[in-house]
Amino acid sequence: MGSNHALVYSGVTPQQFAALAAKAQAAGIAFAGNQGKAMKFGAEVAWNYQPETGQLTLECLQAPFFLSPQAVLAQIDSMVRESMS
Repeated sequence: MGSNHALVYSGVTPQQFAALAAKAQAAGIAFAGNQGKAMKFGAEVAWNYQPETGQLTLECLQAPFFLSPQAVLAQIDSMVRESMS
């Protein structure tokens, strides 16, 4: 995961990651495991969570024609921040 369409978070606890995964599942995004990929409405996102370091990387692999990768990441960032508060 090394594009400019990525978000990296530090200090993410397993509880915060679990809250994010539950929020994503509730939104209809198949978000399971510490790493993987999911697609919804033409947006494909990959994640990699390292519980031992608390680092979470989220990357937009594909955006639908009507959204930029930055817009997809902005929506994801909002969801992550809600889960971490």
